[in-house]
Amino acid sequence: MGNEVVRRTRALGSVWAGSERSGGERSEPKRSGEPAQTVAPQAGMLRAGPEVLERPVRRRFTAAYKARIVREADACTQGGQVGALLRREGLYSSHLGKWRKRLQEGGEAALAEAKRGRKPKRTPVEVENEQLRKRNARLERRLKQAETIIEIQKKVSEILGTPLARIDETEGEN
Repeated sequence: MGNEVVRRTRALGSVWAGSERSGGERSEPKRSGEPAQTVAPQAGMLRAGPEVLERPVRRRFTAAYKARIVREADACTQGGQVGALLRREGLYSSHLGKWRKRLQEGGEAALAEAKRGRKPKRTPVEVENEQLRKRNARLERRLKQAETIIEIQKKVSEILGTPLARIDETEGEN
C-alpha cells in the first residue's frame, strides 16, 4: 500500500510541484498597482469610498418595483433571460419566488413591506380589557372575603347574644 502511494506521487509529480513554489514565484500575473476595474463605474454606479461599511444596509424594494420585476420575469420566454434579469437587477431567485407567491396570494398590496421587528402581541383595547378583568377578579375576591368576615361576625354576635343592626340589602342599590 505504501509503495503504491509513492508510485502515484512520482507519476503525478507535475501536479505536486505547484505546491512547492519558491518565495518569488506567483501563480498570477503581476498587477499594475491600479485598482481593479469593475462593471460598476461603467454602469454609472460610483461608490463614495472603497471601505466596507460596519453594518450592511438592508435593501428595500417598493411594491411597484417587485411587481414590475415579476411581470418582466413572466415575460421572459427564452432560456437564460430570467437569470440575466436577476443579474442585471442584483436579485436572487429566492426574491423572485417569494414575490411571485405573494403576488398570487394577495395581489400587489401583498408585496408591500411589512413593518420589521417584534410585532405587538395585543392591541391597546385588549390590554385595557385584561387590566379590567384582573381588577374585577381582585375586587370579587375582596368582596367574598368581606362577606365571609361579616358572616363570622354575625355568628359571633349570635353566640354572645349581642344584636346587630340589620342592613336592608336593597338599600345600597339605588
